[in-house]
Amino acid sequence: MESLTVKNLNKRFEGRDALCDISFDVKGGEFLSILGPSGCGKTTLLRILIGLAYADSGSIILDGEDITNAKPDKRGMGIVFQNYALFENMTALKNVEYAMRFKPELKEKAHETALRLIEQVGLSDHKNKYPAELSGGQMQRVAIARTLALNPKIILLDEPMSALDAATRLTLREELKRIQAQYNTTMIYITHDQEEAFALSDRIMVMGNAHIHQIGTPEEILDHPADDYVRSFVIDNINKKIASLMKYASGGEK
Repeated sequence: MESLTVKNLNKRFEGRDALCDISFDVKGGEFLSILGPSGCGKTTLLRILIGLAYADSGSIILDGEDITNAKPDKRGMGIVFQNYALFENMTALKNVEYAMRFKPELKEKAHETALRLIEQVGLSDHKNKYPAELSGGQMQRVAIARTLALNPKIILLDEPMSALDAATRLTLREELKRIQAQYNTTMIYITHDQEEAFALSDRIMVMGNAHIHQIGTPEEILDHPADDYVRSFVIDNINKKIASLMKYASGGEK
């Protein structure tokens, strides 16, 4: 059953199309990556989904409810930002607790819930540290735990690994997939990185120039690219990365 249905979203800025007739579904418990280069419309789409911007036309339906014009806190969605957006004057534990302060149904057990989530993202030994004392990967885990604390129906992730080193990114990928499986959480992941999208996703939505070019499983996109754009932006770039890795492994590049 679809958790989210987006129908015919359109958005223009200063006479230019930012989104053009965007329609797609996301199934409950699915990991969907929205893959595209800077300026393709993926960030505008994320802002509209979370309620930080509004479409000129179209609709957003979540579990049968029209949330097109709902306020951000009434949408049942949580977001993990690229820059973590943690409170510098609060410990990791307090950052997670704080997310629940304004939810009466969560406030009573906020401390207990925060402790459990901090443990589940592997940060029990760091729960009393401040953001300045944490690594980038650890801060991102705190941000993920904080979002999970609000029990959203969908988690949106906005390029969450772009500032991390390669080793940390690999570890956090595994952590995200483990969390998704444990909570059966629906995740929508915004990225420009082809490798990341293919490593994480159940399905990938390839965007370019305000349009959706293809939606499919990683295998479907690799085996049957929809058009020249998908072949160029996705397939050719993946092949280049593979060739570069093979060259490095063979000692041809130091």
